Amino acid sequence: MKWASHFTLIENVVVQDKNLLFTIVSYSVATVMILNLNILESPLVGLIASAVYFAINAIFLGNAFFEKENTFFRSMLGILLLTMLLGFVGWLTLIIYNLDDTRVAIVLLVVATFSSLLNRETHRNGFQ
Repeated sequence: MKWASHFTLIENVVVQDKNLLFTIVSYSVATVMILNLNILESPLVGLIASAVYFAINAIFLGNAFFEKENTFFRSMLGILLLTMLLGFVGWLTLIIYNLDDTRVAIVLLVVATFSSLLNRETHRNGFQ
């Protein structure tokens, strides 16, 4: 029960961010993932960066599309939607260009931007 209230608090802070702080954090974490792929090659850094990226963007998408669900289902459906969106944008990039490290960064940044803009529009239009 305590974990659910902490996660709900974190979700509210991420969703109601007006200064785009969590979008910038998402961009930074995507950059860390690319640097880790090319320079550090550390599984721990990659795991932490991926978890933060997925948490922020899944909260954005889950809240935008599944706001009527409870917190658990909203987060799980947000993760599923984020995975599908990353796959779709990655597939488009693969079809148009060759998918290398630079284009993986572009895919991550495009999906983070889409998630953030969708969250801002949903929140601004009063769907919250």
